[in-house]
Amino acid sequence: MKRISTGVEGLDKMLNGGLIPGRAYLIKGGPGAGKTTLAMQFLMEGTKKGEKCLYITFEEPISTLKEDMSKFGFDLDHPNIKLVDATPVGEKKTIFADVLYEEFATSFEKLTRAISEELNAENYSRIVIDPLTMIRLTIIDELEYRRTFMAFLKTISKYKATIILTSELRDSDIEEYLVSGVIELRSIEERGKTLRGIKITKFRGSTFDEEIRPYKITDKGIEVYHQEVLFHGV
Repeated sequence: MKRISTGVEGLDKMLNGGLIPGRAYLIKGGPGAGKTTLAMQFLMEGTKKGEKCLYITFEEPISTLKEDMSKFGFDLDHPNIKLVDATPVGEKKTIFADVLYEEFATSFEKLTRAISEELNAENYSRIVIDPLTMIRLTIIDELEYRRTFMAFLKTISKYKATIILTSELRDSDIEEYLVSGVIELRSIEERGKTLRGIKITKFRGSTFDEEIRPYKITDKGIEVYHQEVLFHGV
């Protein structure tokens, strides 16, 4: 079965060769765990291979994102990557130009239409939506959120792109149920030091490494040590 690289060699090893293309995956983790960094490495790997990539942020403004990611050597001005600022204070110069954040925050359908129009205009093979947390917090009713998220995922999945969604929410049962894979970034404090572990909790269509493996956020991005085991109670 064909695989595509996440941009992190150790994680690809855990995934038995990489992600299965054309499916949706969820990256979970607390603040500072490296969700955005991992998602961006996934996109940077795509640009190296000449793929068109789309990144939509609901939390961090593009200007801040570029500054933070430049520390890892990630060129977000690459012609093969498009960045969309959907934050409450974003400048909205791209596909959300005439849509207020408050409008699509309470109407997931508007967001879906805006993304669909962009996907119809350009053939993206890799898409990141970072994070889902901001959207879920705007839809109070649980049943309404489930309905709209299912419709949203169904719509963007038909474009056959590989999709990564990020989330800080611990309670993400509907997201985990619908996506093809879940990768968790965990961290604990041990004697004043932060220990980080990565675990794959779901990966449809393939075997995978079920151990918790150590990872670090380095000056080149995330590195996963797939031959080591984290025993520290993570």
